[in-house]
Amino acid sequence: MPSLDFEKEKTIFRDYYNENSGLLDGAKSSFITLLNSLIRSSSDIALPKVEGRVKDRDECVKKFSRKYRTYLESEGEEYQIIDHITDLVGLRIVCLYEDDIVIIRDLLCEHFDVIEITDKISKIENTENSFGYKGLHLDLKLNEQRRELPEYSKFTGFQFEVQIRTIIQDSWSVLDHKIKYKKSIPNHLKRRINSLAALFEVADREFREIRNATEESIRAEDVTQEQITQETDQVESGEEAPRFTTSPLNAFSFLKIAQHFFKEFDFEPHKVDGFTEEIVSLKPDITRGKFNFYMRENITLVKRYKKFFENEYPNDKLNPYTIIRHCLYNGNREAFSKILNNQSTETFEAWLAENG
Repeated sequence: MPSLDFEKEKTIFRDYYNENSGLLDGAKSSFITLLNSLIRSSSDIALPKVEGRVKDRDECVKKFSRKYRTYLESEGEEYQIIDHITDLVGLRIVCLYEDDIVIIRDLLCEHFDVIEITDKISKIENTENSFGYKGLHLDLKLNEQRRELPEYSKFTGFQFEVQIRTIIQDSWSVLDHKIKYKKSIPNHLKRRINSLAALFEVADREFREIRNATEESIRAEDVTQEQITQETDQVESGEEAPRFTTSPLNAFSFLKIAQHFFKEFDFEPHKVDGFTEEIVSLKPDITRGKFNFYMRENITLVKRYKKFFENEYPNDKLNPYTIIRHCLYNGNREAFSKILNNQSTETFEAWLAENG
């Protein structure tokens, strides 16, 4: 029963915590797995980091005493400490971009019972001269459908808090906690702290805008295979006055062409970026038509070599990147003499001497 006896309620809470510590830890792990599964299967955002913790027992008591005890006792309102610790099980979702937060929020609201939402993002953004921690907090419980599932039967009584932040917001939160004095300090120090927080906010916005601009560039590069073929035909014919505009090879056009030749292969963006840079560094004037020409003219030959090589060396495989290297080498030995290592060059040349 609730009371106004803090020492009594503290003992009751500590006993509850000790008796349920194993269940609380199990609930944390189960909820992390569930959130990961929901985000992975229900959205197309990059998989964020999901982590959790069970709040320390004595930290819970300190939090209650700091935030609620004085008010409740002054109002003569009886209490139980557990009723005021909404983040006993706390989860944090760290995503890449600000608009991912909205997607994740809507997903959680669809799959859980929402007790309360605290929007610290809007609170900061609606204030002209205030900067600081931004994030979205949701107090949740398993919904009726999940409470009926046997794997969650032990955790139906627990509510939990989910904090959703971007990587930038999470970084600011960590650093913000390291700034020892932020309120009753001289104005010039407050201005410096606010300036720093504003830089983090700008970084968050710029990352999102760079992503949007990158996606727009990919769409702009989404030319038809027919157009690339026309540019390639120009290269092959050696026309002095090209009929079609040629475009320099970049990561986006590389990806378009590479996916045409290797439809089932997953070209990871960071590898595409570095590989394209290597190609351009060896032949700075290479166009997408010229790159497609090298691929079109040499892919059949290199695939024949691939069969020989993997039969001769069963522990080694030629992946699409390596096949592209061989196509470029065979297409222009002078420009791409360094795109294969010495051993690969020797093995390929020996095979060409017999089969080329």
